[in-house]
Amino acid sequence: MSHQESIDSHISRRAQTAAEESAKNMMWDIMNDTWNPTISPNGYVNVGVAENGLMHDELLKFINTNLELPARFLTYNDGGGGSNRLKIAMSKFLNKHFNPIIPLHQSHLVITNGVSPAIEHVSWVFADPGEGILLGRPYYGTFIPDISQRPGTTVVPVSFGECDPFSLEAVNKYEEALKYFQRSTGNRVKGLMLCHPHNPLGRCYSRPVLIALMRLCQKYQMHLISDEIYALSIWENTVDESPAPVKFESVLSINLDGIIDPQLVHVLWGMSKDFGANGIRLGAIISQANRDLHEALKGVSLYSYTSGIADYLTSLLLEDVDFTEVYVKENQKRLSEAYAFTAEFLKSNGIEYAPGGNAAFFLWVNLGRRYKELRPEISRNDEIGEVVMQRLLEYKVFLASGGLFGSENDGWFRIVFSHPRDYLEEALGRIVSALQN
Repeated sequence: MSHQESIDSHISRRAQTAAEESAKNMMWDIMNDTWNPTISPNGYVNVGVAENGLMHDELLKFINTNLELPARFLTYNDGGGGSNRLKIAMSKFLNKHFNPIIPLHQSHLVITNGVSPAIEHVSWVFADPGEGILLGRPYYGTFIPDISQRPGTTVVPVSFGECDPFSLEAVNKYEEALKYFQRSTGNRVKGLMLCHPHNPLGRCYSRPVLIALMRLCQKYQMHLISDEIYALSIWENTVDESPAPVKFESVLSINLDGIIDPQLVHVLWGMSKDFGANGIRLGAIISQANRDLHEALKGVSLYSYTSGIADYLTSLLLEDVDFTEVYVKENQKRLSEAYAFTAEFLKSNGIEYAPGGNAAFFLWVNLGRRYKELRPEISRNDEIGEVVMQRLLEYKVFLASGGLFGSENDGWFRIVFSHPRDYLEEALGRIVSALQN
């Protein structure tokens, strides 16, 4: 679009920018053309979107057996921050699974229609336009628009080079990025966004590293925002690999005394990942000590008002202790099996991946290296990620490319393995064919 066309447009410049970015995103087109061996054999095999289809039958059986909607859930009920019933049910559920030092109370929660609105809310509350929020690379790509597109907050990417992003040494990289941003822009960094367990690396931060990050936030009076949307999607890694996986411990389970002001610590969680239900569209902001946050969000909760049906359904789920216990354990077992199958397949086909995972749905894989190994004529220094992406699309398989995740190295992709075995086998077969042929 030319400058003159931009001026003459009937929409705002920020809307134009959003439209231009949307035009580059082919994900929705691919999701409307998904492979099915009988109905749509020529469709895309989609292992690029973080969805968990391993437990859909069990969840649907529960929903279709138990959902009888009371009339009050067709009204505004208890307001935009979620019903009291839901907040009580979620507090009890998370108290059981997150082991918080201070038990959660319904007053600590703000319910939103998904975790993306929750991320946008905390960005809007904590930072003025132009101020920064730190985000380690590689990162969940949608963090960028969630944090910045409407709030106007600047994402400050943190690069680690050869440093393990889950190590104590990596904390220094966050501080270096903070100092550089503040020195070069004159604006403050107001928060540090953590994805714990991590997307796309599938690893957890150790307690010592979490505490070190808290101390950094206290030093610079930044908010620590821990997105724990994959907290219950943890599983046993049965593959022989190093580094050894680190068990998940919620930020809420750490005693903050002498470490950080509790007003600076916040956790996000939702139903999309741990319950394999992206379509329910329900998330939560958990902030135990920051009343200003809660007061501010009362004024904007209308824009993230979750559906009464989703609110009621989630209450039913979380109140059923027997069902959720069985569900969570079986989900973890199936994720473990799917990871092991995918990791062994990659190894047997000479494809490098980042090891040490024990959480979430994905493997971080170096398809660029394997593509070059199969083609000796290609220079080792040539960037090949975009070429590989086009090859994958030719074979009608969709992965998320490393460029979307701020990858520091070319040629990396994220494979989502939380699919039924036949679907996963089809995807992996197409990936190998795209690389080899």
